[in-house]
This record gives sequence, C-alpha cells and structure tokens, in this order.
Amino acid sequence: MTSGQDWQGRVGDVWAAEWQRTERSFADLARSLDAAIASVAPDRGQALDIGSGAGSTSLALQAVRPGLRITGVDLSPELVVLAGNRAGDATGARPRFLCGDAIAVADGEGPFDLFVSRHGVMFFDDPVVAFRALRLAASDDAAMVFSCFDARERNAFATVADTAVGASPGPETGYTPGPFAFADQYRVADWLEQAGWQPDSAAQIAFDYVAGQGDDPIKDALSFLSRIGPAARAMAASPADRMRIADALRIALAPYQVGDRIVLPASAWIWRASANRSA
Repeated sequence: MTSGQDWQGRVGDVWAAEWQRTERSFADLARSLDAAIASVAPDRGQALDIGSGAGSTSLALQAVRPGLRITGVDLSPELVVLAGNRAGDATGARPRFLCGDAIAVADGEGPFDLFVSRHGVMFFDDPVVAFRALRLAASDDAAMVFSCFDARERNAFATVADTAVGASPGPETGYTPGPFAFADQYRVADWLEQAGWQPDSAAQIAFDYVAGQGDDPIKDALSFLSRIGPAARAMAASPADRMRIADALRIALAPYQVGDRIVLPASAWIWRASANRSA
C-alpha cells in the first residue's frame, strides 16, 4: 500500500525524478483520457485535477479549454513544483498547482464544474466518503472523468514484476488503496452511486505501456522498473535480492521488445460520471 506520507516523501520524489519516463509509459492511455475529458469539459467554470502529478492532464485540458479555471492538486511537493514549472513554460492560460489534499481543496474552493484524474483516485482511503465530498463540492451540472488500472493480470508491468520477484498475489478482499483498487467496475459503480454520482460509462482501454526505449531498451526498462512499480518496491524491501530480481526482470522483459522499445500490454478503465441532482 502507498500512503499519503509516501507520496509526500520518497514515492513523490522518485516520481518527480522519473516524470519523463512515467509520462512515456502513460502516453498511449493519456490520449484516450484527454479526449474523454475534452468531450465533457465546459468552456467556463472550475475544474479540479485530483493527483495532478507532473501536470500533463491539466495542461492538456487547459490547451483545449483556455477559459476554464483549472486547479491541479497533488500530495507531493516535488511533483507540484515540477507541474508549476511546466505550466510556466506554457503560453496563454495556465493551470495552477497546489500541494495538499484534493478533498480539502474541493471543499474550500467549490463548486467545481469538472473533476478529472489520471490514476489518482485509487489512493482514496475511503472511496465513498471521498466521492461524496466531491459531490458536495460539485455544481449541479458537474461531470467527472477519471482513469484507473484494470485487473492486475491484464497489466504486464505488474505480472512481469511478479514473475521476477517470485510473487503470486492472491485475490484482493475488502478495499485497500493502491494501483488495482478500482479494477472491479461493478464495485466502482456502486461507490459512485452511493456517493451521489450517476455513472455514465466505463470504457475498458487497452494501451501500450512503454517501459523502455533507445539503443538498449531492456536496460532502460530495467532502470525504470527498478525505480517505479512493484519490482521497485520488492527491491527496496530486500536489497539482498536486488541483483536476483534485476536479472530475472531482464529475462522477463526480452519478449516484449519491439524495435527500440519495450512495450508492455496494459489495460485501464476510463470512467465518466455526472452529478446526480436527486442525491
């Protein structure tokens, strides 16, 4: 489990340092998510980007909706600084980026007309409580669009790491915040409805997770996955096993080389929901 303290410290610092490779890994999915967001985004009003990271989702939305006031919120100070610097390089309207809890910002600065998130909502401590708080901070015509990972077995970045580590994760019971916490679409729909949102659609999106690229894409992928993801956590937890895991990971990645890239098949959900006026 990745906690808020992790994002405020070690994990957030690593993601900020690795932002270009993490953006590369999500680029294929981001195109679908950005299009879904643009399809419902209003021309005016306020939008909140939950877990805004390096700022790419906010920047893409601002480019197509210059009249929209966009606020990105993230727990990591390093990521917020990075996103702010990237916004500073943009021309025209710019999003602002805040370090803090997205629910608190929503409560203090609402109503919001649009909520968006690229893989940020899976870390809510209690999804129903969080979604309900967002609903209370939403305008009557508000929309929400977010992405989240599909099941673990449909995401090779995780299964390759499991093979290398020698782990066999069992079925999850109950709810624990984390990358695959929103994999069950029926459970997510129930959470949204309980919180006063109307689930409009859940699109299952297959995408290319580019883990490595260049003259030695396996070396690049090994470096990246040793810093980000389940293999990185295993290596950090057991330094004595680091070399063994790295060697196994190198072998497991080889079948996924396509030209100068390591392309891991991945799957995610893109959710669209609207404020339920009767809630």
